[in-house]
Amino acid sequence: MEQIKVDDVEPDRVAETFAGRRILITGGTGFLGKTLIEKILRCLPETAQIYMLIRTKKNKTPKHRVEEIFNSAIFDKVKSQRGLPAIMKTVTIVSGDVTLPGLGLSPEDRKMLCENVEIVFHAAATVRFDELLKKAVLLNTRGTKLMIELAKEMKHLLLFVYISTAYCHLEEKVLKEKTYPPPADPHEIIKYVEWMDDNVVESMTDKILGDIPNTYAFTKALSESLVEEAMPYIPAIILRPSVVIPVWKEPLPGWTDNINGPVGLLIGAGKGVIRTMYCNENGYADYVPVDIAVNGILITAWNYIYFKDHEKRVYHLTSSSEFKVSWAEIIERGRRITKRVPLNGVVWYPGGSMKKSRIAHNICFLLFHMIPAYLIDMLLFLAGYKPIMCRVQRRIRKGFEVFEYYANNQWDFDNTYVYVLRNKMNKTEYKKYQVHGEDLDIDAYFEDCIRAARIYILNELPETLPAARRHLRIMYWVDVFAKIFFFLFVIYVFASWSESFKALLVFCASTFIQTVGKSISFNCD
Repeated sequence: MEQIKVDDVEPDRVAETFAGRRILITGGTGFLGKTLIEKILRCLPETAQIYMLIRTKKNKTPKHRVEEIFNSAIFDKVKSQRGLPAIMKTVTIVSGDVTLPGLGLSPEDRKMLCENVEIVFHAAATVRFDELLKKAVLLNTRGTKLMIELAKEMKHLLLFVYISTAYCHLEEKVLKEKTYPPPADPHEIIKYVEWMDDNVVESMTDKILGDIPNTYAFTKALSESLVEEAMPYIPAIILRPSVVIPVWKEPLPGWTDNINGPVGLLIGAGKGVIRTMYCNENGYADYVPVDIAVNGILITAWNYIYFKDHEKRVYHLTSSSEFKVSWAEIIERGRRITKRVPLNGVVWYPGGSMKKSRIAHNICFLLFHMIPAYLIDMLLFLAGYKPIMCRVQRRIRKGFEVFEYYANNQWDFDNTYVYVLRNKMNKTEYKKYQVHGEDLDIDAYFEDCIRAARIYILNELPETLPAARRHLRIMYWVDVFAKIFFFLFVIYVFASWSESFKALLVFCASTFIQTVGKSISFNCD
């Protein structure tokens, strides 16, 4: 084998760009934020400092929350490489809260950030689509305004990166890599929610949102306009990732810490609790694995700082221009994989279908979701256990309300700038900060997602797989016999109600018996 000379290895200019830099990250406790921090620690080890803006939550201090983050499996690889003490020297915890005036920063911490930070990654946001408008505005929009004000005070700021979403301008069926007018004046909306009572804001939500289906898209669009407004005063770019899904390659294939997006659908269908969906089965959404999104965040920042490419201000981190996976494909692939890698304790054999008719979907939801849920809860109650299925189905119904809008509409995204960035990368960077899917095996990726979801979301260890397969086989026959009994019951009911149907049934049965008898007699002769 030919040995590769050191001189033949092309330099990692991304790592060189971040060497010695001091970075502020908001939203570091979220799915995307954790993965971004892990990537910086593992692949950009010369980064001088990472400041994590973290609030106290559920009586857990920022320090306690950071300790929990680094106990996550996603950090196992970098901890084995560098060791936890070395990692903690690179990370500085800053107590703050983007929902509070002044970001909840102490004067000392604010001064420290303004004197040291060179790059800001602002990813803090509520990603709940059904979040109350006041909370969404204070966190997503006012929080961004306050972060911009802080950035304006930073003495050595090189770049402010705002993490938006590709699904924030839903009136645009083909979204371009440019800014768009906001749905309302963000400054006025912030003022309204600051002085209005929660109940008043809630009562006015539908009127304020107009045609926008949820508070997430609304507040993200407002936030983008604030960043655009600040661009003449601070170096800033806007990134629009689409639906961020589990890790594809590194550091841990399939890892996720939530059930958003298609993972939730696969788990629900795999457990047998999702039997019907109102959905255009030929439609598709846009997804980006979280490790690819993080690579995109880093190389767009590198492009701005290293190449001084200040003309490109909006980037789409999307995939549907190259990969279009329909809803029907997702469900079909999920069915195949969950038969090989079943989930523990499925309540019914996975099945069901997508419906093009809302009426048909609602009928099936009643028959195959709610009625079984009430029956199971009744049995649980009689057995002395706490009923849970009706609560689960109500949550599924609420999730459907959000899902149906996106599943029955179609958007496409221009991501020309990512192609430009690919051409700027050398072989080392192209592999280390991958933003392409040339070697993507969708089935293998889905299987990694389900295997990881079993472990990290459902706490179902690999050694439980044989028992899960046995249980799935049992549920298969339970499903078969249930369908047979249901079919016979329907026949019985119709026969009881209608004499003509009863006569037809007897005629069909006798004809069948005679046909079988003649066939046997013929074969014997």
